[in-house]
Amino acid sequence: MHHRHHGRGARLFFRGAFPSRHELLERLENHQRDLEQQLADIADVIAHLRDRDEPSPEPQL
Repeated sequence: MHHRHHGRGARLFFRGAFPSRHELLERLENHQRDLEQQLADIADVIAHLRDRDEPSPEPQL
């Protein structure tokens, strides 16, 4: 059985009365900045994990 959840993501932005164009734009821009920060955090974790997988260089004598 397939369930569809229409408009689920929209609830993040449309609690209460429908926001004005300016309010909606501000909310979306804030959300975009949050997502960009999350993406940067994920990229840092990936880079850290990749660095740990690489063998450490042999000390030169």
